[in-house]
Amino acid sequence: MSDSTAPRPAGGRALSVLIVSTLAFTVCFMVWMMFGVIGIPIKKQLGLNATEFGLLTATPVLTGSLIRVPLGIWTDKFGGRIVFFTLMLACVIPIWLMAYATAYWHFLVIGLFVGMAGGSFSVGTPYVARWFPKQRQGFAMGVFGAGNSGAAVNKFVAPGLVVAFGWAMVPHVYAAVLLGTAILFWFFSYHDDRHVVVSNASFVSQLQALKDPKVLKYCQYYSIVFGGYVALSLWMVQYYVGEYGLDIRVAALLAACFSLPGGVLRAIGGWLSDKYGAHSVTWWVMWVSWICLFLLSYPQTDFTIQTVNGARSFHFGLNVYGFTGLMAILGVAWAFGKASVFKYISDDYGANIGTISGIVGLAGGLGGFILPILFGLLMDATGVRSSCFMLMYGVVWVSLIWMYWTEVRKTEVMGKNAPLSPISQSFAR
Repeated sequence: MSDSTAPRPAGGRALSVLIVSTLAFTVCFMVWMMFGVIGIPIKKQLGLNATEFGLLTATPVLTGSLIRVPLGIWTDKFGGRIVFFTLMLACVIPIWLMAYATAYWHFLVIGLFVGMAGGSFSVGTPYVARWFPKQRQGFAMGVFGAGNSGAAVNKFVAPGLVVAFGWAMVPHVYAAVLLGTAILFWFFSYHDDRHVVVSNASFVSQLQALKDPKVLKYCQYYSIVFGGYVALSLWMVQYYVGEYGLDIRVAALLAACFSLPGGVLRAIGGWLSDKYGAHSVTWWVMWVSWICLFLLSYPQTDFTIQTVNGARSFHFGLNVYGFTGLMAILGVAWAFGKASVFKYISDDYGANIGTISGIVGLAGGLGGFILPILFGLLMDATGVRSSCFMLMYGVVWVSLIWMYWTEVRKTEVMGKNAPLSPISQSFAR
C-alpha cells in the first residue's frame, strides 16, 4: 500500500475538496455557534442567570468536542468524504427540532445532538490535508480552518431572523441550509483510497497519544486559541448588550469584529507557519494574547482622590471602540494560532494526523465548553463582566511558561540553531 502521507499533486480535485469542505465547515460552525445569538432571547424567556446561560451556550460545544476523537479515527479509517457527509445529515433533524423546545432541559438535551456539527473540524482537517503535499498542508489546513468564520456568519444572519421572525426561525433556516450544504458537498467532493490509513489499533490504544508530552502541550495551546475563540464568540453578544447597552443587532455586528478575523485569517496563519515555522508564529500569538487580555481584564473603574482643590473623581475603562479594537486584534492573533498549532501536528504526526488532530481538537473544544460556564460562575460570583478576560489571561500565562521551558529554553540549552522569532531570542537571553 502506498504511504498515505506522501505528497499529492494539488490538482483540480484537491482544490474542489478544499473549497467544498471549507464551505461545509463554515455552515457547521455557524450551526454550532447558534446559541451565541438565540441564547439571548431564550435567556430572557426562561429567566436564566449568567451561569445557566453559560451552560446553555456551552452544551453543543461539549458534544462537538467529545466526538472529535472518534471522528478523527473514522476519517483515517473510512475517508473524510463519507464521514463528513454522514455527520451533516445526522445534525439536520436535531437542529430543526430545536425550534420546538420550551423548557430549559429541552434546550440542553437537543443542544447535545446539535453539537455534533462541531466535530466536523476533525474530519475536514485530515481529509483536506492529505490532498496536498507536506509543504502546503499548513496553508491548506488554514484555508479549511477559516470555516471558523461561521461564528461571524451566525452573528450576521441570526439577529435579523430573531428580530423579524423570532428566535425559533433560526433553527429552521439553519437546518435547511445544512441539508443543502450536505448535498452540495457530496457532489463536489472526492475520495482517494490512498488517503485511508489501514490500522488495527483500537480506539483506546490510539488515545495513548495523550501520554505524549508534546500532544498535551498542543492541547494546552489549542484550548486557548480555539477554546477561547469559541467561548468568547458565544459570550460576546450578551457582553456587549450588558456592558454597553446595545441592541442585539449592533452587539452581534461588533462581536463579529472578533469572530470574523478569528476565522478567515486562519489561512494566513497557515501560510506564516509554513514559512516561519509553527513555534515562531505560536510564540508571537501568545504574547499578543497576553497583552490584549491584560488590557481587556481591567473593569470599568471610578475612584476619587483628595487634591489641594478638593475631591476629584476619575474614570478608567474601555469604551466600546477601544474594546472592539482589542477584540479584533485578539481575533487575528488566535486565527494565526489555530493554524500554527495544526502545523505543529502535521510536522510531528503526519502519519497519524487524524487521531492527533482529533485529540487536540477535543482539548480545544472542551476549553470552549468549560470556559463559558466559568465565565458565568465568575460573573455571578463577582458581578464583574471583565472577569472572563481575567481568567483567559491566567490561562495564557500557563502556555507562555510551558512554551518557554519546553521550546525556547530547551533550544538554548541544547545549543541548536533552530530558527526562533526575534522575541524568542531576546527572551531566551
